[in-house]
Amino acid sequence: MIFDQSEFDLRCEWSYQGITHLAPISDVVVIVDVLSFSTSVEIATNNGAIIFPYEWKDESAHDYAKSLQAQLAGDRTSKDSYSLSPASLIKIPVGTKLVLPSPNGSYLTLRTGRTPTLAGCLRNCETVAKWAQKYGSKIAVIPAGERWEDGTLRPAFEDLIGAGAILSYLNGSLSPEAEIAVAVFHDFKKNLLAYLKKCSSGKELIARGFESDIEIAAAFNVSNCVPLFIKNAYVKQFM
Repeated sequence: MIFDQSEFDLRCEWSYQGITHLAPISDVVVIVDVLSFSTSVEIATNNGAIIFPYEWKDESAHDYAKSLQAQLAGDRTSKDSYSLSPASLIKIPVGTKLVLPSPNGSYLTLRTGRTPTLAGCLRNCETVAKWAQKYGSKIAVIPAGERWEDGTLRPAFEDLIGAGAILSYLNGSLSPEAEIAVAVFHDFKKNLLAYLKKCSSGKELIARGFESDIEIAAAFNVSNCVPLFIKNAYVKQFM
């Protein structure tokens, strides 16, 4: 009870523990993984693709994709395949079924149980917020964060900003954790791209040659696509 923020309509908590404590008592969950799961899902579903989250990129992922007659996303460094790089999904054809392994966004999506689940990012923050309130007033916004080399949570600047952007468009009482996310978003929203490039996750992507992914992720409120997780896959919904 102490950690579930149940006395507030709008809740915000990090990663797996956020899902564990908030999803069972919320009307809807919004997963926020700006660099890059949520952004990739928005890009792909907006094009009409069907995205199947999967936790790990191992042999079981190949078997899962085969069982669905779907493609399996490749390594981000492969320029000839779809991946967690949003840029790789810009021209994904309508109807494409893609299994998208991710240790953060996919991992969390697959643990929300029966609670309706949306993928939110900076690109679709307002539309996702409006859609979320169709399910009810109790909304959990979950910044995914990243992982350190030992597997522990690394709270990520970009996901806190993304969560705050979504929460800023929601109506209802804010938990202190949600208020902090909104305040941080308002402090940085005038120059999202510059700060995303300067944060740790952004610097990592730039060093790996994926600066264009940051530019795609920083585009603010450019999409009216809401990726809804239903029957093991994210599919697009429109306002």
